[in-house]
Amino acid sequence: MKSYVSAALALALCCAGAARAQPQAQGDWPCRQVKVQSVAVAGVWTGPSIDAAQKSWRDDAALGDLVARISARRTPMETTQKLIGDFAAASGDKRKERLTTLFSGVYATLEAERREVLAGLDRYGAKQKQLAERLREETQTMRAEQDKPTQDAQKLKDASEALQWDLRIFDERRHALSYVCETPALIEQRLGALARVIEAAID
Repeated sequence: MKSYVSAALALALCCAGAARAQPQAQGDWPCRQVKVQSVAVAGVWTGPSIDAAQKSWRDDAALGDLVARISARRTPMETTQKLIGDFAAASGDKRKERLTTLFSGVYATLEAERREVLAGLDRYGAKQKQLAERLREETQTMRAEQDKPTQDAQKLKDASEALQWDLRIFDERRHALSYVCETPALIEQRLGALARVIEAAID
């Protein structure tokens, strides 16, 4: 029983310490990747300015549907390339203008999605910090119980089980982050790939 409890204490201190070690500048950000709040248009797009097209794409239902379809990461790039090619061919002499408007919609859509993911990760990080603090408190409580000359075996067992449960939740959430933290970069990659395809269709 004592070795079991000692292992739980060591793991709790390790997990709680790791959560508190997050750089202050990152706030509640739980990822190892540096948080980049937004993707600059100039970082992915070398085509015409999208300033004039930022609102007009929302007024075109067909264009809006296309934006939604090609922005979705579940849509294969091969399908996306064909959809953009067909759209470019159907645009006639308005090809440049229409494709620029298309990219404006893609940029707005993926940037909004990326911001939602960042906000969700911040919330996730805040909950991890709260759980880490609870683990620290539970660890201290268990240590205090262990140090008593006369221990209450049932109380110690209950405290150990509660600590193990919280540790399991903390660890599962920590492992899930390895995938979720990649999501902002995946969205940025999708945006860059779509920008290149649309720019190629303009030329």
